[in-house]
Amino acid sequence: MTDSHPASSLIIGGAASSPRAPLPVLPPLALYIHIPWCVRKCPYCDFNSHTASPVLPEEEYVDALLADLDQDLHAVYGREISSIFFGGGTPSLFSAQALGRLLKGVEQRIPFAHDIEITLEANPGTFEQEKFVAYRKLGINRLSIGIQSFQQQKLEALGRIHNGDEAVRAAGMARQAGFDNFNLDLMHGLPDQSLDDALSDLRQAIELKPTHISWYQLTLEPNTVFWNQPPVLPEDDTLWDIQEAGQALLAAHGYAQYEVSAYAQPGRPARHNLNYWSFGDFIGIGAGAHGKLSHPDGRIVRTWKTRLPKDYLNPAKSFQAGEKALSNDEMPFEFLMNALRLTAGVESRLYPERTGLPLESLAEHRREAEQSGLMQVEPSRLAATDRGQLFLNDLLQKFLS
Repeated sequence: MTDSHPASSLIIGGAASSPRAPLPVLPPLALYIHIPWCVRKCPYCDFNSHTASPVLPEEEYVDALLADLDQDLHAVYGREISSIFFGGGTPSLFSAQALGRLLKGVEQRIPFAHDIEITLEANPGTFEQEKFVAYRKLGINRLSIGIQSFQQQKLEALGRIHNGDEAVRAAGMARQAGFDNFNLDLMHGLPDQSLDDALSDLRQAIELKPTHISWYQLTLEPNTVFWNQPPVLPEDDTLWDIQEAGQALLAAHGYAQYEVSAYAQPGRPARHNLNYWSFGDFIGIGAGAHGKLSHPDGRIVRTWKTRLPKDYLNPAKSFQAGEKALSNDEMPFEFLMNALRLTAGVESRLYPERTGLPLESLAEHRREAEQSGLMQVEPSRLAATDRGQLFLNDLLQKFLS
């Protein structure tokens, strides 16, 4: 697909909208780097991850990532990066030497903000103290550790390669390596999980004193082992009890919920993810990575890269697999599917600033959502009600073109 300029008059909410205005100020810019290899593919995982061979092509992949970035530079000239996120896969499979060369190459191409947040995803089974000390020295200043559960039976059901003791040690090793800002990833609604099981996992995580906890329900996604061979999951009543009790426990220990599945100590939300949810810009490099870039003339373009690592590393193939310029009638849903995930929503002024469209283009569907009790009646904010957070898909359907 190629870029296309939006039509000058499109129907949104039953009324003709104004042409999209140029963007006076471009949103913050982040960088997502995808490392697609894992020790083993988990049965619930629908991310672009692939079982690693005994020797990873680190040098070739770093070369490809930098060449991929070079092709995106024309669209971000003069801008700086506010955050970097290494996702996967398991980025901590890469050596500090390879990640150091990559970060140096990125900074030579795009300036880093003075307070840049650089996050690396890591699994407890890949923790090595020396390696993580070296990561910290590179300027990586935040870890996201994929725990999922501390209970052996649950970890085995999820296909994880670590055990509960390794998960506990990983948090301690992160602190010893100099990381004073780290996230623990936990899942609930696991096969045969009880309320007590779920709360035990949360209490264990809280004892480790992370600055951030991502706590989300296991869902069965297409193209996964669990989709084709579904495990027995808790009943809806149990899931509801887990959600309510878990949120209360997190709040009692100072973890404020600021997004559907994100809880943080004061001043410690994930800045990279906040940029996604506030419709910021991001470059995506690596196999299967997605990006979204705004242009001063008002165009907003989403891109996606070649998915298979062997194709991404093939010099005869293009890094970019496709791109799409968002049209005016797609913009309400595109903006709100991110912003309404935030428990406090966003200031209303952010919609015209980030989309180039007038706030009035949301008016009709916004009234419907407010009358349904799904959106807050608050002119200065775009935010879901508590009920709207629970039925977010129903709320977002109202803004589909």
